Amino acid sequence: MTVRVRDGLREEVLRANLAIPQVGLATLTWGNVSGVDRDAGVFVIKPSGVPYEDLALDDLVTVRLSDGAVVDGDLRPSTDTETHRCLYRAFPSIGGVTHTHSTHAVAFAQARRDIPVLGTTHADTFNGPIPVTRDLTPAFAQARRDIPVLGTTHADTFNGPIPVTRDLTPEECAKDYEYNTGVVIVDLLGEEDQKAVEVPAALVANHGPFTWGTTARKSLEHAIICEAVADIALHTLSLSPAAPPPRHLLERHYTRKHGPDAYYGNPDMPTASR
Repeated sequence: MTVRVRDGLREEVLRANLAIPQVGLATLTWGNVSGVDRDAGVFVIKPSGVPYEDLALDDLVTVRLSDGAVVDGDLRPSTDTETHRCLYRAFPSIGGVTHTHSTHAVAFAQARRDIPVLGTTHADTFNGPIPVTRDLTPAFAQARRDIPVLGTTHADTFNGPIPVTRDLTPEECAKDYEYNTGVVIVDLLGEEDQKAVEVPAALVANHGPFTWGTTARKSLEHAIICEAVADIALHTLSLSPAAPPPRHLLERHYTRKHGPDAYYGNPDMPTASR
């Protein structure tokens, strides 16, 4: 059965997936982007194991939100499909999801450490640390460390640290593993849609980053920024344990790009160009 999705969705998902290796976020086939059509009750995602250079529009797979059934496509969907589905079901604001194994974000995940807000580059996009979930058994996710807010580069996107998830239990790994990967992210954010908007990323412990946004393209942009701020955070932390910057500075950088008083960029230009 073929399900009609909104015009342009499949093309947007294809372009976002093809961009993953172009922007240096993937090795081989490690990564995937999806986009959702909530009116149709489905989302479109990259198939499993197909090299990016061979990926075509007809290869994309359409999956039903309610039960994860494939409703269009001849190939098996990404092995991370159930994680995407869990996030779409939990957070109504999400229109696209990206998962990669980008080097620096994975380092934080493996260290189980949040990506801290150390500057306004982070705060421009994320309203807090990028969290890491707490155990899936590639630097911040594998280190199980949140990416802290160390400056304005972080604060431009994330309104707080990028956090790390909790560990999956043996039972969660044994059954419905991929869906439970989404569950630990939802547990981390407490099913708070606004929190998912302000910090559109999480690090799954010992695994890697998942990012999201209002569209597939925005979820990819957040993956690019997540990797960039993880890289900056690793360099910053290697030089100094750096005290967190003033909260008022981070708030200023975040709110000038997000919310009712945002003034950064030009409304008639694509977001990525602002």
